[in-house]
Amino acid sequence: MKEGIHPEYRPVVFHDTSVDHYFVIGSTLKTDRTIEFEGKIYPYFTIEVSSQSHPFYTGKQRVVQKEGRVANFNRRFSRFSE
Repeated sequence: MKEGIHPEYRPVVFHDTSVDHYFVIGSTLKTDRTIEFEGKIYPYFTIEVSSQSHPFYTGKQRVVQKEGRVANFNRRFSRFSE
């Protein structure tokens, strides 16, 4: 590997603000904010969605379309067939 061309890889604390969950993961993210987490000082970054709050991972997923395409078409255009 060439020296000086790769970003610094380090542990960073991410804060999921929607469920107030903190976790540390390695990242090359650049941030000026820091936080003390579990007795150490880490770079700090806030996010709105993580696996702790995303509906797919939590199992609280909504089903948007329960009908098929044909039923949806018939429902929308049945009033024109009269």
